[in-house]
Amino acid sequence: MLGSLGQTSGCVRRNLPGEVRVSMPAADHRFTAWTRAGLWPRLHRLVLDELGAHGQIDWMSTIVGAAVAKEGTPTDSDDGGEHLPSGV
Repeated sequence: MLGSLGQTSGCVRRNLPGEVRVSMPAADHRFTAWTRAGLWPRLHRLVLDELGAHGQIDWMSTIVGAAVAKEGTPTDSDDGGEHLPSGV
């Protein structure tokens, strides 16, 4: 679901279910508050922990991918996130 909300390129609010639609100022306020509270790194860690607990992460690919990303040099071994289970 996170990917479908466009976490890096913005969210088309009209595509959200009615019960989660908010005004732009409200969305900006919440996003800023959550960012200041450190929500995103904690959420990322929780997702990784949950996937790892179920054996759904190829840690070798993840480690190599992180090292490559840190260097900023793409390689032929970069699988574009294929080490994650489908739907994530």
